[in-house]
Amino acid sequence: MKTADADGRRIPAWQLVLRYVLLIAVLALTVGPFLWQLSTSLKGPHEDIFSSPPRFLPSEPTLDNYTRVAHTIPVWDYALNSLKVASANVVTNCVGASLAGYALARLRYRGRRAATLAFILAMLVPVEGIIIAQFTTMRDLGLNNTLVAVLLPGSIAAMNVLLMRNAFLNLPYEVEEAAFVDGANAWQRFLRIALPSVRGTLAVVAIFAFMGAWDDFLWPLIVLSDPENFTLTIGLNYLHGTFANDERLVAAGTIIAVLPLIILFACLQRFFFRGVGEGAVKG
Repeated sequence: MKTADADGRRIPAWQLVLRYVLLIAVLALTVGPFLWQLSTSLKGPHEDIFSSPPRFLPSEPTLDNYTRVAHTIPVWDYALNSLKVASANVVTNCVGASLAGYALARLRYRGRRAATLAFILAMLVPVEGIIIAQFTTMRDLGLNNTLVAVLLPGSIAAMNVLLMRNAFLNLPYEVEEAAFVDGANAWQRFLRIALPSVRGTLAVVAIFAFMGAWDDFLWPLIVLSDPENFTLTIGLNYLHGTFANDERLVAAGTIIAVLPLIILFACLQRFFFRGVGEGAVKG
């Protein structure tokens, strides 16, 4: 069987083998740690997880480690708090980034380029450089130790705004011009024409927003002090501190934290890969 590239040229066998070897190596580096954690979480208390050579498959798989996590910390309460923050973050980013991206890409007004530059510069500022200002702002607003304080700083990410801007820029102007001639205002053009055409990029924004809120550790650690409001990443830190020697328990907690991200990506992967092309950065 002959294998050809996108231009129809035949790929030599050694190049094809090299590509597959590199792909397998990258797959092992990215997926391997997750699979090892999954294997560790399924191993019983009498099974040696530090054997040499290491044994990947558990001899007697068990779910007791996940039960022990739930008995050690209120993991489902922490997961619910994380779900609230992540879901709200998805809504605010999808709505806010869509509105801002459309305004930057399709509307004509003075200062549009300066506004775009401001979003680009915002991406260059490290979180650690503004985290004290964020904390004092939340304190002045009386929101410290609330889930609202966890949500607000990341409610509209600059990266998501630029993704939506570039997705709207890729749309042909002729369609909106025809709608404008028919009497459609800016809101109607945005809701009925532009937004349905960039659903793939919206899926990308939703995934990024959910992952950013779900995985965030530093900001919730600073702004939250009441254990009842802890998110999952903060709650699982107790497993690392108090039960650092029980690797099975830590691995089970890690899998619990990662599983929702896998489910979300599995549901939206079709839109995700299409949205990467819609929101590609133009030169």
